[in-house]
Parts: sequence; structure tokens; C-alpha cells
Amino acid sequence: MTVTVAARGSAQQAIDTHVPVLVEQLVASRITAGDASLWGPEAEPEASIRLGWTQAVSVSRPLVAEIAELRQQLAERGVTRIVLCGMGGSSLAPEVITRTAGVDLVVLDSTEPNQVRSALSEHLGHTAVVVSSKSGSTIETDSQKRSFEAAFRDAGIDPAERIIIVTDPGSPLEQASTAAGYRVFTADPTVGGRYSALTAFGLVPSGLAGVDLDALLDEAEAASLPLAVDKASNPGLMLGAAIAGTAPRRDKLVIVADGTHIVGLGDWIEQLVAESTGKNGTGVLPVVVGPDAPELDVRADDVQVVRLVADLRATREVLDDEIELSGTLGAMIMTWEYATVVAGMLLGINPFDQPDVESAKVAARGLLDARPEPVAPAFVDRGVEVVGAADLLADSTTVAAAIERFVASVPGDGYIAVQVYLDRLAHPELEVLRHRLAARSGRPVTFGWGPRFLHSTGQYHKGGPAHGAFLQITGAIGDDLSIPDRPFTYGELIAAQAAGDAVVLGEHGAPVLTLRVSDEAHLPVLLDALS
Repeated sequence: MTVTVAARGSAQQAIDTHVPVLVEQLVASRITAGDASLWGPEAEPEASIRLGWTQAVSVSRPLVAEIAELRQQLAERGVTRIVLCGMGGSSLAPEVITRTAGVDLVVLDSTEPNQVRSALSEHLGHTAVVVSSKSGSTIETDSQKRSFEAAFRDAGIDPAERIIIVTDPGSPLEQASTAAGYRVFTADPTVGGRYSALTAFGLVPSGLAGVDLDALLDEAEAASLPLAVDKASNPGLMLGAAIAGTAPRRDKLVIVADGTHIVGLGDWIEQLVAESTGKNGTGVLPVVVGPDAPELDVRADDVQVVRLVADLRATREVLDDEIELSGTLGAMIMTWEYATVVAGMLLGINPFDQPDVESAKVAARGLLDARPEPVAPAFVDRGVEVVGAADLLADSTTVAAAIERFVASVPGDGYIAVQVYLDRLAHPELEVLRHRLAARSGRPVTFGWGPRFLHSTGQYHKGGPAHGAFLQITGAIGDDLSIPDRPFTYGELIAAQAAGDAVVLGEHGAPVLTLRVSDEAHLPVLLDALS
């Protein structure tokens, strides 16, 4: 089964306008053939080494048997628990694949001390760890790898028997891990991280956790031909035109799961589309919501709704100015990848680079080296320290008043990004802040767990349209956790990541309100302020 795309209103008009031109220009077949000229001469050097994902199914088939063999070997050693250390596409793709398949995978995509400690301490004797990093130098995964190596040694377990590496060939991680005797899977270097769901980055952790990889690749293969042909029915062309070709452009892409069997697809789409398109002052901002989201009621002129459905068109008509998608997981992955690069063409940007991601990393490294004192709060309200520019806070003396002024700072065509640098497994209740801020502001609101969103929507925040307002929620460094052979701790690292991103956003002129919670017992203050 391939993906079915249906649309009405401005989305259908965009399809009618752009798809015939895309078909005439042979865009689909040229993408599949690896034609790097499609995105212009400036993008061509990057595009020429980033189109391997179109062939991911055939390239990845030989991996399936290798992964199954390793899974059996690990089972014979008593391994029943797989932990994945990865960021961005390296963690989000395996998470949606395993959740949809209903198998267990512990995803560690955080530097929050308690979340790391939990991954380290549970059932270590029955645990194997997949460390995924395309560059081989990602600070989060390097830190996590060091911690698991030390934990295994302390438990009398050889780390080489329990740690599996996924990286690009020739990376520092591959060289060091091969020398240390680790099992290393090298991925296709012509595939960027956010397009890597059907490569070793998505398949190794998912397969070791118990996913039927042949079935997943079969789904993707079934979609490959319809996506490669230059026809008006091509779902990748239709979706790309609908999300980036409306006139005027609806640049907030509200994604709602409404009957689909796929679990968490919106989060994966978010990093794919935001990081691919959010640059040069333009882009499409994915906003992942629930079926009762305020954005679905307000219907702002700059919002495009995408519903991920089972197959409901037989029983109801597509709503006006909406897109409906149905299909299998493998087919959805391929379709969104094609649609995203088509959207890049229509936007006139390079969908394969991420020029603004490094700025926050540089700022965080600078703060780790300098170790300045935390920025003093403007005031403290019931254990919550409030930090922000003077013109943003004005005469506010409570969290509720500060949030009120913050919401008022959002432009009429803007959005709010909630960024929570806390343990996402321990505090799912904080996701209600997204809904409440959307209801309060009347604008789209995204919700990201830090630091993982820095590897996805973080590019859009700095490189996309400059109309975002950013609410950071951070915690005090309490029960911290050291990082073996590093001069900083996990608490210091996540604090530097949050502060570094705030600095860069501020330098871009964006309103940033930071709420530091000295004790997690004070979190209800935040919820009450938006009740």
C-alpha cells in the first residue's frame, strides 16, 4: 500500500498549480536518479552527496540478516533491554518505528541528569546499548557512551560485548570504536541524519528491539515506484506542493494524528521538515498537536492542517483547507522525505544543510569553558526564577504576569516555542502547557524537550522567519551526575545548552522568557499560571 493524499481548499489549489509543472520538469524521476541540480547551483555540492536516501531500501536490505544475527547473539547473553543513545533523526526514527511496532526501546536523547541516571541504572545486566552519531562527535552521545562504558565496567561487564555503534564510515567514533573492539555498523554517508530512518540509524536499534525490518522495508519499497514516477498522482509531489505551495503560503503546518496506527509520526516529521526548510528567513514550521488542539478551532490564515488518518475518506469528506494522509509507516517515511525536498525546491532553499544549528552548540561550548554564573533572575515567584529582557518583563512580579507579557509579544503571524530542559519521562504533564498557551495566544505553539529539539526545530528557530517567541523551562542543578573523563557534569551541560540557545535566540532579536524551577515541587506554579 502506498500513501493516499487528499486535500481541499488552498492545499488542493497548490497541488493543481504546482504538480503539473513538477511533472513536466521530471522532478520525481530526477530526485530518484540523484540529480543534485534541482535545488540550484549553491545547493548542488551538498545535494550531490545527500540523495542516498532514495535508494535506502535496496542498500539496507543486507543489514537485516546482520541485525537479526546480532539480536540472537545478544539474547544468548541474556540481553532483554535495548537502550538507544542518539539525537535528532538518530533517535526520533527508531522511536516511531518501535512504538508503532509495539516493541520496547529505551530512547536516551537527553543530557538531563535524572533521565541519564535512569537509563544507566535499570537492568544493566540485561542491557545492550546502541550509540548512534553520524558525525561521531555529537556531545550528547559521546557523554552517554562514556557513562555506559563506565557503568558496564563497574558491573564487571565488558563494554565491547554490550555497546553497538552506528556511525558514518571514517568518523572519529568509527575509528575509536573499531580499535576498542566494538561492533560497528557504518551507515550510508550520502544520507543526512534527518533522512536516515531507513538506513542503519533507524534499522539497527529497531531491529535489535524486535521490529520486523523486512516488513518495514517492504512497505517503503511498495511506495518507491509511485514516488519515482512523473505523474500527477505522485503522493510526494502532491504533499510537497500542498505544504509549501499555497498562495499566500500557510507556513505553520499543524500535524494531528486522527486515526492513524502510526505512533509518534508527527515528532519525526517535525524534525525532518523544520530542519530541512527553516533557513534563509523562510520555511515551514511543523506544529504537532492533539485532536482537541486550539489551532484546529482558530483556523488562522497561515495554518495548514495535515491529518494522519487510517482511511477515512470513504466515510467523510476532507475538511476545507486540510490535507489528509493515510498509509503504512515505511510508505509514510519515503513520502515525507520526497515531499520535503520538493518543498525545498518550491521555497528556493537547500533542504540538505543546517547552517544555523552550530551556533547554539558553539555558544554552549563557550559557556562550558567559561563557567559564568547563571544570569540573575529579575524576580522569584514561589520558587520559580524568572529571567528575561527588561522590556519583556517590564514591571512583572509574578510568573502569571510574565507569561501574560510574553504572550503579548508574539507577532500576529508568529508562533510560540515551549522548550523544556527537564526529564521528559518524569514530567509528561508539562506538555499541557502547549495546549494552554495556544488557547491563550490564539497562535500556533510547538513543544520541544531540550536538548533534543536543538537537533530538529532548533534550525528553524534561528534560520526561519524571525517571528518566534521562546519560553524556556529549566531546572536547577541538584542531584547532578558526572561524565567520565569530562571536566563538566550532565547538569552543567544541559544548563549550558539551554543558556547557549537563549543567547543565540536573543542575538536574533527574539523574545526569550526563561523560567528556572529551583525544585520540581514548584512545577505546579507554571501550570497554575496558565490554568
